[in-house]
Amino acid sequence: MRIPRRTAVILIAASGVAAALFILKINKDMVDFNVNYAAGDRLIHGETLYRTSDKHYQFKYAPFCAMIYAPLALLSPTAARAIWYVLVLAATAGSLCLTARLLAPADEQGGRSARNAVLLAGLVLAKFFLREIQLGQINTIITFLLLLMVFNIVRDEAKRSSGRGAAAGFLWGLATAMKPYALIFLPYFILRRRWNILWPALLVLGLSLIAPSAYYGFPGNLAVHMEWISTLSRSTSILLDSQDNVSLLAMLTKWTHDPGFAQLGFAVFLLALVIVVYLFVRWSRGRPNAVVPETALLLLLIPLISPLGWDYTFLASVLAVALVLQHIQELPKIVRFGLILNLAVIGLSLYDLLGRRAYAAFMSASVLTLNFLIIVGVMVCLRWTRRI
Repeated sequence: MRIPRRTAVILIAASGVAAALFILKINKDMVDFNVNYAAGDRLIHGETLYRTSDKHYQFKYAPFCAMIYAPLALLSPTAARAIWYVLVLAATAGSLCLTARLLAPADEQGGRSARNAVLLAGLVLAKFFLREIQLGQINTIITFLLLLMVFNIVRDEAKRSSGRGAAAGFLWGLATAMKPYALIFLPYFILRRRWNILWPALLVLGLSLIAPSAYYGFPGNLAVHMEWISTLSRSTSILLDSQDNVSLLAMLTKWTHDPGFAQLGFAVFLLALVIVVYLFVRWSRGRPNAVVPETALLLLLIPLISPLGWDYTFLASVLAVALVLQHIQELPKIVRFGLILNLAVIGLSLYDLLGRRAYAAFMSASVLTLNFLIIVGVMVCLRWTRRI
């Protein structure tokens, strides 16, 4: 299969730019990857993963996640960072392509509106993807796995293939083992009675809990999991007022300066969102391809309900943002104008544009959290009016 000359030129140019960025800028950053790289090295040597001496740069993922970095820890730091950089770039491109494929079935213009919506969504969320790449984070890879899961569910519903359901379960289980926030899909699969997805996922999750025993033994594996839980409980409370934490719990903590009242407010918010998601699913009866907007909503909610939802985690909303952009012409004019303004605020809220003081005030006020709650509202409006 021959690659068109124009495509080949674009790919070569993009590869050159990506290589130059890594050499000149990214290789010197990737501070989060360095933490995970160190965890992989500690795992290989059977050392504890969670140390208070690491301070802000503590490893906070499950022990299984360190196993992903263990092979990279056998390489030099520069080589490991280069490989991870390529993986994150590939996951970014894959996430955008999958989003376009998921939106295309509802597209009557040969995929053109889907591609345009994804392009615009990519521009709106570009700062989150770029920040993810700069830090060497893992959220883009998890988002890619979850979008691939959605793709398999859609194909499973279209063709009733047991293999597709099992593949979706495997992907969801793997994503959950890497970061527990993917558990947001558990109630949804139970509500949908998707047992063919649940059993492979539970199998993968069970294996992920046992797998670190290869390095620590069974008693050591239990001990390191207890250390992980302890680390999360200690670190979460002190990071709720961080300006970059965009979760609903963090927003309420920053607004009220009262942890107890914030937790109560978060519980109320969480109950309201559960009702919203339930109604969103109920309203889908008789709608074709209902899985896409439903899973898009859940992906959008991940940073909002995760206590440690950092701003760049909003890249998981790419399917939701592209979906509302694809249907933007179907909204009332006033809602359309508000949505465009809202998306502009998201995309243009850049540190370099606003400056240190204004950006700190913007993030401390949790404006981004409100921005994405507005997108939740638009999605509910589109579903209620049976547009999606």
